[in-house]
Amino acid sequence: MLRQYELVDRVLDYDPTANEALLNRAYVFSMQAHGSQKRANGDPYFSHPIEVAGILTDLHLDDETIATAILHDTIEDTVATPEEITRLFGPSVARLVDGVTKLSKIEAQTENERAAENLRKFLLAMSDDIRVLLVKLADRLHNMRTLHFIKNPDKRKRIARETMDIYAPLAERIGMYEFMKEMQTLAFAQLEPEAYESITKRLAQLKEGGGDRIAKIGSGLKLLLSRAGIEAEISGREKHPYSIWKKMAERHISFEQLSDIMAFRAIVPTEEACYAALGVIHRRWPMVPGRFKDYISTPKRNGYRSLHTSVIHADNTRVEIQIRTHDMHEEAELGLAAHWAYKQDPMNGRVRPDTQVSWIRDLVEILDNAESPEELLEHTKMAMYQDRIFAFTPKGELHQLPKGASPIDFAYAVHTDLGDQAVGAKINGRVVPLRTTIENGDQVQILRSKAQEPQANWLNFAITGKARAAIRRHLRHKERVETQALGRKMYDELVSRLPAPLAGNAQAMAMQRLKVADEAALLEAIARRRLPDAAVMEALMPGSAGADALRDLPPQSSAISIRGLTAGVAFDLAECCHPVPGDRIVGLRRPDAGIEVHTIDCPILAAADDADWVDLSWGDKTEGATGRISVEVKNEPGALGTIATIIGAQKANIVNLRLDNRDTGFHTNTIDVEVHDVHHLMHVIGALRAADAVNSVVRV
Repeated sequence: MLRQYELVDRVLDYDPTANEALLNRAYVFSMQAHGSQKRANGDPYFSHPIEVAGILTDLHLDDETIATAILHDTIEDTVATPEEITRLFGPSVARLVDGVTKLSKIEAQTENERAAENLRKFLLAMSDDIRVLLVKLADRLHNMRTLHFIKNPDKRKRIARETMDIYAPLAERIGMYEFMKEMQTLAFAQLEPEAYESITKRLAQLKEGGGDRIAKIGSGLKLLLSRAGIEAEISGREKHPYSIWKKMAERHISFEQLSDIMAFRAIVPTEEACYAALGVIHRRWPMVPGRFKDYISTPKRNGYRSLHTSVIHADNTRVEIQIRTHDMHEEAELGLAAHWAYKQDPMNGRVRPDTQVSWIRDLVEILDNAESPEELLEHTKMAMYQDRIFAFTPKGELHQLPKGASPIDFAYAVHTDLGDQAVGAKINGRVVPLRTTIENGDQVQILRSKAQEPQANWLNFAITGKARAAIRRHLRHKERVETQALGRKMYDELVSRLPAPLAGNAQAMAMQRLKVADEAALLEAIARRRLPDAAVMEALMPGSAGADALRDLPPQSSAISIRGLTAGVAFDLAECCHPVPGDRIVGLRRPDAGIEVHTIDCPILAAADDADWVDLSWGDKTEGATGRISVEVKNEPGALGTIATIIGAQKANIVNLRLDNRDTGFHTNTIDVEVHDVHHLMHVIGALRAADAVNSVVRV
């Protein structure tokens, strides 16, 4: 394990102005917070975050990132709190630690390919700062290095599969190839131990049989370029076991048939020297057709630049050679981390990370290259993920939602029944309204009740297709049921106006005459005025209506109760007069529309020439509606507060308030108030009129 001074010295070597006190505080805090916790190998637990920080010093990352690495497990695994981290280490480090903590909470179901895809997208979407992702990758790399200490083989394989499916591809996609290769090799040893052992043994035998062929080929390549006047650093290696195994599987060939297991890298001073070296190599050895790639003139989407070629060396051995400059090599090894260059801050003279690099933009470009249609869709739509958020259930299951989604969207994403029964939600343990916007990484718990059902106003803040479709489906069903219930009441009222009782088969005969399919269709047609009342009565009892054109229909004998029906479903309360229970009401019935309920004195009724009037009643103990009042108030401080206090004291609820007019002495407000009935509304109006701040109150 790195000692405190060793870690600090590493950072100061590449950044002499780093905040040494910050690093020392983080080291001591982590050691004390983790206390006597142990890792699977018996080492103190705090050795892990220190080693993760050590990995990141190789990337020359800034002091805040190193401090984040040291502290990255404190919130999740100790009693340390985010507030404590903010107080001791500042908001920037606290934000980074919080980001890494959220990533660590992921429960990846890697046996499900879709879960792995979602997790990769989540990691990308959550890491709004590249340093969060770099710390997480270093954390995973160190865990893989110590994976063999875990005794449970199933757990080892699960972690290795997760690394192979998620973290290694992430490292590759941001250009961190060395991280990717080491993760793949370590994971491969766990997932395919027999294949790993076989390939490593064959590589060892190959090295013993041919002597140190890599050193010989490398020195020959260096000599060839030197004679041509090109100074080059040559390094060679055998391809790592997973890469070899993957090629054997893809090409369906044996190890003996695999010819290009050696790769060399030539690092030269300039871009011009890259092409000169390529010419020298191609003149000396024949090129393998189709294996030349010029990533200097056409870089990869992640900014990777290099020349790649494969040549046939002595004994028909295929050798892969990469040619690049020092800068290209640094970018190739570190990927986006290489962009985390230091610049002088003119304000305080300290070096600071260059945050101008848009790593998200780079990732969009990286992911543009895909190997399959599914991957292509995932990659080319990367920009869309910036408009996505990822949230967890209390059990840690991950759900992807559009940005701006509410708990209703989350509930329906989990299960339709949960959405239908949602009455509230907890986000990160705090009770919130259902219209609250979910943020990335939130834990969402839906509060449910079997007595609940989807509400029409949910459509105002539900944004996912699944949620909106489910809500509309329920509302359509409820509308059919309530419309048929209203149609039943109207049908019974029509029957009561007939001159004689009906025979048993009269309804069936009437449906034949009216050409409706069944009773439900008949009742719905009556409620929606698709069939005139006279036509229904005539079909039920021929001659009862319409036979004599001069004869009027019998008058409505009783008011039709709307009790038990839902406003806005089977009928609508008119906005012009805002009827409330207790008002004398009538309905306007137009073809293919719900009944519109008005107060008997509403001026709209006189102008409704195209509608039937239907005598309605609220029914016994009907309560609950919104009344509208106009309040003229003195223009003085606290006047509106007085109004709100009075309305609240009357157990009424303000649902809307609009300032209509304001002058020197008074201002007029239109207020919508939820009340039980007309008597309740009158009490509210009376109480307001008694207040000194109120000049007048009228119902509108």
